[in-house]
Amino acid sequence: MTIVNSFLNWVMKKRMHQIELFMKYPDEVQEEWFHELIHSAVGTEWGKTYDYRSIESVEDYRERVPIQNYETLKPYIERMLKGEQNILWPSEVKWFAKSSGTTSDRSKFIPVTQESLEECHFKGGKDMLAIYCNNNPEARIFTGKSLVLGGSHQINQLNTDSFYGDLSAVLIKNIPIWAELMRTPDMSIALMDNYEEKIEKMAKVTINENVTNIVGVPTWTIVLAKRVLELTGKDNLMEVWPNLELYIHGAVNFEPYKDQFESLVPNKSMYYLETYNASEGFFGIQDHGQEKDLLLMLDYGIYYEFIPMEHIDEENPKALSLHEVELGKNYAIVISTNGGLWRYMIGDTVKFTSLSPYRIRITGRTKHFINAFGEEVIIENAEKALTKACSETDASILDYTACPIYFSGEDVGGHEWIIEFERAPNEFDRFIDILDNTLREVNSDYDAKRFKDMALKRPLVHHAPNGTFYKWLKHKGKLGGQHKVPRLANERKYVDEILEIIRN
Repeated sequence: MTIVNSFLNWVMKKRMHQIELFMKYPDEVQEEWFHELIHSAVGTEWGKTYDYRSIESVEDYRERVPIQNYETLKPYIERMLKGEQNILWPSEVKWFAKSSGTTSDRSKFIPVTQESLEECHFKGGKDMLAIYCNNNPEARIFTGKSLVLGGSHQINQLNTDSFYGDLSAVLIKNIPIWAELMRTPDMSIALMDNYEEKIEKMAKVTINENVTNIVGVPTWTIVLAKRVLELTGKDNLMEVWPNLELYIHGAVNFEPYKDQFESLVPNKSMYYLETYNASEGFFGIQDHGQEKDLLLMLDYGIYYEFIPMEHIDEENPKALSLHEVELGKNYAIVISTNGGLWRYMIGDTVKFTSLSPYRIRITGRTKHFINAFGEEVIIENAEKALTKACSETDASILDYTACPIYFSGEDVGGHEWIIEFERAPNEFDRFIDILDNTLREVNSDYDAKRFKDMALKRPLVHHAPNGTFYKWLKHKGKLGGQHKVPRLANERKYVDEILEIIRN
């Protein structure tokens, strides 16, 4: 296995030359992909509708094709689900990534083409390892197996030739043979629908493997890790998998889970690598050390545009090309892809932390924020405040959600939080005060509303019993690696449902 590890390390590092090229020539690479995407879709129904044949520039494209979201593309996708082809993309579309994005009841079915599999998702997976091996010349991850905590898949009942499932399950089902040999558990377990049964079987199977790296969403990885320790009687994962050296994560902010992982894996050399991979595409990889910024991957068959958040509610907001963005501003991402998504707003917001090369930091969702009183609290604000509150009160958080408390009679509004702790604060009232004060420090609009409690009162925080969010997800039928608790909402639906569970 040492020879294999050395060879694969060498192969992965060769890719770094291509990554360095798009870092050096980002605008040229994006321009090439723009024309390639337009040319590819000329003969599709969508391409004919918007006369792609006559599009010669990005300006033509913006004038002709309006900004899209899932609702506007849904009629086309529903026809594709029934088996119609050449609608949004010319090659045959047989797979769809089922995505909730949040835990809302409405599911999205994102087309996954062969091109998006090969040129985007799988390429991103290989680049994660290439970047890791480049940053760690002594890496030995290929001497063992990758423990992948994915979702489940099932046949699309509208058409027996079409399939849908969580993105991770779609990728597992289509993974190359060489990669399948290097992962655990096998497909029969990895694609199970019953997540509780899956965790149990994964734990029992993987404790006997030489696991060198883990890939998964932090929340469900912790659940699996704790079950592994229960079965083995060990104190930490290094006693189970002594060659464990890498954890690849994404989907949620890792900071609230960091303390728990350091306890589960007491190894200062353990490497944590964040990715930005969604059903719609693979967008970013943490490329330089343990910094939180993500390198925007520019040669994956995606053309990027960015809408400044101050213009997001306009009827026809102007989108910017990559070379037009500025540091520190909050942008909504718009993508055109080799999966047949055209000027599609995915719902995520980012800030650029570097323009040479282009690096981003995920700041939240266009619809995941609290702005009931003009306070405009986004995920980034909440995460900073929670991190500081935990640090100063020796606390550790498992999950949380928050929403507005609306004006009632003479009472002013506020924010209501439900937090499930791995380790409770040593002073709960102080935790709330730090949370509140940090939000005031990082968000001037929130601070203005909190002035003398004129519009917002001190946050109401509930200390949820252990297992509360798990019960809620199970009740919603949302157990699984890609389902997650909505962090911030501008409505009370989620908080009221969870409070009901706490009361009962």
